Amino acid sequence: MREQIIAKVKEKKIVVIVRGVFGEDAVKLAKALHDGGITMMEFTFDQKDPASHAKTADAIRCVKETMGDAVLVGAGTVTDLKMLQLAKDAGAAFIVSPDTNPEVIGQTVAQGMVSMPGALTPTEILTAYRAGADFVKVFPISNLGAAYLKAVKAPLNNIPLLAVGGVNENNVSDFIKAGAEGVGVGGNLVNREWIKNGEFDKITALARLFIQNIQNG
Repeated sequence: MREQIIAKVKEKKIVVIVRGVFGEDAVKLAKALHDGGITMMEFTFDQKDPASHAKTADAIRCVKETMGDAVLVGAGTVTDLKMLQLAKDAGAAFIVSPDTNPEVIGQTVAQGMVSMPGALTPTEILTAYRAGADFVKVFPISNLGAAYLKAVKAPLNNIPLLAVGGVNENNVSDFIKAGAEGVGVGGNLVNREWIKNGEFDKITALARLFIQNIQNG
């Protein structure tokens, strides 16, 4: 199963980062993204609001139950083993973190999920990879851009990197061309105003544009 998930990330190249979207809206969002060709989502835990963690786990569970194998669902901003277990119990297929925590990476892999920890410098990237990460999330990439990722990728060409932070429909192809195995996209696609207004068709249209630009990368 882990190898299938890794292969899917490399094939599809885009994981949508979802913050603060729960219940019926989470399912509608998953369907809208799927209609636009995007089939991987991560629901992030809010570090400031531990009380909301159960709702995040429920969103993972709900989308997984509704969409089945059509959408691959994971958990984001996982910084400790408690959140990791919540995500695992909800059916998460992969675990994304903003940092490199060898304990979280090790447990993620041991429990059959795909590990995507965050790192920025070459030292941090290597530390994450040596700890067992399947992909290393280069984060935050927004101010450094595709040129930084390309420069890092040159000596570390054996490590699958994901570009996360500030990726949008206009620059996504730049990161793919720079050597990223994939990207993480949040608010630039998951428009909270559109969700609030029920304008999921706009999300579908923008998802199609992301896919088109990734294929041109």
